[in-house]
Amino acid sequence: MALTKKPVTGMKDILPAEMRIRDYVTGVIKETYGGFGFTPIETPCVEHIENLTNKQGGENEKLIFKILKRGEKLNLETAREEADLVDGGLRYDLTVPLVRFYASHSNELPSPFKALQIGNVWRADRPQRGRYRQFMQCDIDIFGEPSNLAEIELILATTTTLSRLGFRNFQVMLNDRRLLKAMAAYSGFEQEKYDSVFITLDKMDKIGPEGVERELLANGFSQECVEKYLGLFKGLKGQSDGFSWLTRELGDFLEEDVERNLREIMESVTAAQDPDFTLVFDPTLVRGMSYYTGTIFEVAMPELGARCGGGGRYDKMVGKFTGNDVPACGFSIGFERIILLLMERGFEAPGQPDKTAFLLEKGLSGQELRTVIARAQELRREGRQVLVVRMNKNKKFQKEQLARDGYAQIQEFYKDPIR
Repeated sequence: MALTKKPVTGMKDILPAEMRIRDYVTGVIKETYGGFGFTPIETPCVEHIENLTNKQGGENEKLIFKILKRGEKLNLETAREEADLVDGGLRYDLTVPLVRFYASHSNELPSPFKALQIGNVWRADRPQRGRYRQFMQCDIDIFGEPSNLAEIELILATTTTLSRLGFRNFQVMLNDRRLLKAMAAYSGFEQEKYDSVFITLDKMDKIGPEGVERELLANGFSQECVEKYLGLFKGLKGQSDGFSWLTRELGDFLEEDVERNLREIMESVTAAQDPDFTLVFDPTLVRGMSYYTGTIFEVAMPELGARCGGGGRYDKMVGKFTGNDVPACGFSIGFERIILLLMERGFEAPGQPDKTAFLLEKGLSGQELRTVIARAQELRREGRQVLVVRMNKNKKFQKEQLARDGYAQIQEFYKDPIR
C-alpha cells in the first residue's frame, strides 16, 4: 500500500514562510508577557484520562483524542468498558494540565504565581477556517490572587500583546458567570439546568433571540421562564447604561460584589488602555468551560468575524486536585487565528538577519571548498545568516527561489576560478 503524503485531516504542515511569522509572534508574546511578570513553564501533551474527563471541560470533553493502555496493561480480550482500554489522552487545552502542575508544585512556586504556557493541544473537532485538530495555544494564568487585580493584569497584558502585533479596533467582551446564574435564577430556571440554558445562550450570535427561544422551548423549559429570560436581553436594548439597568433589574438574585467587581475592572482597564481596543460588557458571553466561577472575557476581531481568545476566573479547580481551593484566573490568545490574519495581510516578520547564499559548483572541493566554508563561518560569527548549497541544474530558478526567501546576496563559487 502506498504511503500517504498529506497530513492527517485537521492537522497541517507548516512551511518556512509561516514558521518565520510563528517564531516572531511567539517571541513578541514571550517578551511582552515577561514584562508583566509571567514566567514560562511547560507541561506534557498527554494527561491522565480522569483529569481530562472530570466534567470541567464542557463540550471539549467529547473531543478528546484518547490513548490506549500499553503493553501488559492493555488486554483487549477482557476489556468490558472504556476504562479497561484507556488511561490517557492528548490535552484539549492548557488549563487542566496547568492546574495539575500547580497542585503538584505549589510549594516550590511564589504566591501569587504568574504562569505563561505555549504549546499544542488536540481536539477531534470539525476542521474549518482557522480551526484545526492540532493547534497552538498561548495561555497566561495567575494563581493565588483573589482580587480583580488578576483580571486587570490579564486583560492589559493580552491587549498590549495584540497591539504590538499590529491589531487595532478589536474588542474585549466582558461578563461574569455569577451574573449569568443570577439571570437564570431570576427567570425561574432550575439550578441543575443552568448549564443547559447557557449552552443555548452561547449560540445567540449565530441563531439570534428567536433561535435561542426555539431551542430552550425544545429542551423542555417553560414558556414563562423563556419569555422572562429573553425579556432581560430585550430590556438591555436602548439602555444608555445596560450594565447598571441589568444589575438593578436582577436585585437580590445577584451577589453583592459582582457589580462592583465588573465595574472596577472596566474602569481600571479603560483608564490604562491604549486606544487600540474597546472594552464591552456582553451579557450573552458564556465561555464553554464549566470550570469558570466568576469573570469571563473574550477577544473579538471584527476583521475575522470571530473570537480570537478568551478566559476567566476558575477559583474551584485547584481544589479538585488538592481539596483546598486557590484563586485562579487565565487568558488564552487564539494563536492560530492570529497567524492566519497576519498571513492574509502579507505580514513580514521584522528584524530578520542579513541573508547571504553561497552557491557552489558541484565539482568544487578540496582547498577551494575549505576556503568557502571558512568564509561562511566568518560571516556567521559577524551575525550574518549564510546558506551554503550546491548549484542546481536550473540555477536561474534556484536563485529566484532564494531571492523570494530573503537572500539579498547570492555569491557563486566555481572549481575553475576563471569563470
